[in-house]
Amino acid sequence: MRIATWNINSVRSRIDRALALLEREDLDVLALQETKVKDAAFPTAPFLEAGYQVAHTGHSQWNGVAVISRVGIADVETHFAGQPPFGDPAAIEARALGATCAGIRVWSLYVPNGREVTDPHYAYKLEWLSQLQAASAGWLAADPSARIALMGDWNVAPLDTDVWDPSFFTGKTHLTAPERDAFAAIERGGYQEITRRFLPAEHTYTYWDYQRLSFPKNSGMRIDFAYVSPALAQQTAGVTILRDERKGKGASDHVPVILDIQD
Repeated sequence: MRIATWNINSVRSRIDRALALLEREDLDVLALQETKVKDAAFPTAPFLEAGYQVAHTGHSQWNGVAVISRVGIADVETHFAGQPPFGDPAAIEARALGATCAGIRVWSLYVPNGREVTDPHYAYKLEWLSQLQAASAGWLAADPSARIALMGDWNVAPLDTDVWDPSFFTGKTHLTAPERDAFAAIERGGYQEITRRFLPAEHTYTYWDYQRLSFPKNSGMRIDFAYVSPALAQQTAGVTILRDERKGKGASDHVPVILDIQD
């Protein structure tokens, strides 16, 4: 199987790119983030015509996550247990979607950005990651043999070499110690961040801002990752970051990350 994650930054704006990606890379499953569309307006038909099923949760023009699969979709969850809201206590943002695809539990995750370290959104981000750690650790405790992939845009750069210039982020989010600790805590729940095993190289990025000629200058960040359970780690044969997807007119500011899984 080939399973990918991609912050598409508006699925309606990039539906042609998404369909081309599925065909070109022969993907079985694609986890999308920042679909930026309500459920009723999600462009389901083109995916169905291409032979894929769709599970999506989106409440507005912000956030939104999906799992696209040609190997089945079952047991869909539009949030994880304990997922905290932001603002309205009754409103859980569309940032997590889980679905079982051919026996693999795929979670498409869009971790809150945090905005500024003094912003309430920063505390929300840390709580969100803490609750994800608790929930995901519980899934493995209940079934140590489960095949689980926690994939998406984590909005954390775990290492200084995951950004073009750490000094640029002094006093800013994404590189702070609490964020990095919250990211690392997922591993303490029994998971392995699998992309680093296959692509440990420094300055291997998955995101380039649209401003300041970031892509031509390679002023990027590595913030798209995949934590996998021990059983799935044993079956992961390779990881690919599709840097070239950032090229051309209408590109997302993120690029896809693909896991190759062998039975």
